[in-house]
Amino acid sequence: MAIKIGLVGTGTVGGGCIDILKKHQADFKRHFGIDVELVAVCSKNPEQAAEHGVEELFTDDYKTIINNPEIDIVVELIGGTTIAKDVILEALAAGKNVVTANKAVMATCGEQVMSLAEEMGKEIAFEASVGGGIPIIDPLKHSLIANEITSIMGIVNGTTNYMLTRMGEDGLSYDEALREAQQKGFAEADPTADVDGFDAAAKIAILASIAFNSRVTMDQVFCEGIRRISATDMKSARDMGFAVKLVAHAKRTKKGIAVRVHPTMIPLEHQLAHVDGVYNAIYVVGDAVGETMFFGEGAGAGPAASAVMGDVLEVARHLKLGIKPIVGCTCTDDLSIVPIEDLKTKYYIRFVVADKPGVLAATAEIFNRYDVSVQTVTQKGTKARDAVDLVFLTHTAEEGAVHSVVEDILALDGVVVGGYPSIIRVED
Repeated sequence: MAIKIGLVGTGTVGGGCIDILKKHQADFKRHFGIDVELVAVCSKNPEQAAEHGVEELFTDDYKTIINNPEIDIVVELIGGTTIAKDVILEALAAGKNVVTANKAVMATCGEQVMSLAEEMGKEIAFEASVGGGIPIIDPLKHSLIANEITSIMGIVNGTTNYMLTRMGEDGLSYDEALREAQQKGFAEADPTADVDGFDAAAKIAILASIAFNSRVTMDQVFCEGIRRISATDMKSARDMGFAVKLVAHAKRTKKGIAVRVHPTMIPLEHQLAHVDGVYNAIYVVGDAVGETMFFGEGAGAGPAASAVMGDVLEVARHLKLGIKPIVGCTCTDDLSIVPIEDLKTKYYIRFVVADKPGVLAATAEIFNRYDVSVQTVTQKGTKARDAVDLVFLTHTAEEGAVHSVVEDILALDGVVVGGYPSIIRVED
């Protein structure tokens, strides 16, 4: 007897799922004994259903899928936290298993979703919510379960990685890189979620919750995007032996979980430094396994649909065999979130300052005032007359002290002429 599927959302990923199912449905049954059948498709765009040859299955009301007693698995692929959340919760409440790629719902309402799934004895699978086609959630829940995970560090947003790659390799400005990413379809018309780090914050909240068995929500993640990064910063980093990436960090500490997203300078010899273009990579450290890295395409119809359909087939397998949900919520601990002010790392700080005597001495005095040790300082002329780039690379310092340094330097009369400085944290 076939496991019947209702699909909500026929955009890029939803269309990819339809195509995979049509292409490989017979293979799934022959190779794995899993007979899955798409019986309903819901979206606001009937033409999308027609494009994929499933117009006869179309409905514009998701409740017809929720209320269909024949449907075993509801696949939610519309995104956002409004209607999508309703679809997920109503499907679970109706006794359906759910597969979703929705990082926003899982990062903000994960506890509610997981609790309802447990209450109803149903599965909620969300591999595609992080890393697109890269398997990472399942390995954390299964293959690496014997480890105490100590840290996760990853490039989990393809849009910003493409932009930073172009800025670093070809000297494009931020605006030029964004415009190109939009033209190629890598960035949305409104790129806020990507360039301001919110997309990555949702993903690292999910990963941290699983890895550290303690609930982390998106609003608890320190988040800083790439808008202030320039081609000048990319070149300076390269000259110092670093690449600049938007990196999501989660680390277990004595004080709790440190979880953050921000531009990061990574040594060129580190594997993450060479993850370029739209690719993603997630670097996981466990006490038994040591260092592992998961790499692949993080977005697009194929990779994301691959992860979604992998979840569908796994849930279908469990239904066929009569297996109850294997791994539900594992957030059994309640660890504190370490405030960003407690972060200790190295910093790259670039000011555009007036080219006049006494500037270097004045700024150096402020670094000394807050006990922030400077490893190197370089001064380079700019195209603007009477202005220079003043670049500091610090030794390990506290976040709060560094911000005090920056604010005091900005307050100096007639010193900083280029607005707020570029600040990039350095991972060594």
